[in-house]
Amino acid sequence: MRASLILLAALLIHPALAMADDDASAKPNPPVLKQVTAQFPTGDQVEYRVMTATLQPGTHSPWHTHPAPVAVYVVDGTFTLETKGGAPANLNAGQALLEPINVEVRAANLGEVPTTVVIFQVSAPAEPFLKPTQ
Repeated sequence: MRASLILLAALLIHPALAMADDDASAKPNPPVLKQVTAQFPTGDQVEYRVMTATLQPGTHSPWHTHPAPVAVYVVDGTFTLETKGGAPANLNAGQALLEPINVEVRAANLGEVPTTVVIFQVSAPAEPFLKPTQ
């Protein structure tokens, strides 16, 4: 009982001690990307896909479309999303974007070091990740 009273008194005197347990818990950082979309697939089942890719300097993917939105998070390097008829989007490490559906795009590394990305997509299980357009 006496030990409990001493601990309670210590916590009242030094509030930082009371917060120690909260600081030790695992918490996510604020969102890197927070975007509202009505383009997510619906149905009895959806498939979650999480992939990684490394683009070497000077390389790009083929032109393609996605049947469901694709979120891209840049781990290292600089990532460029080129859009047919639109301005390219350039992202650095720590940034993310949501690629549009049914729009011709291609991923590129226009920098001088490899670019690593994490790719996340939710789609109908039968849908391919991408559809080449050329």
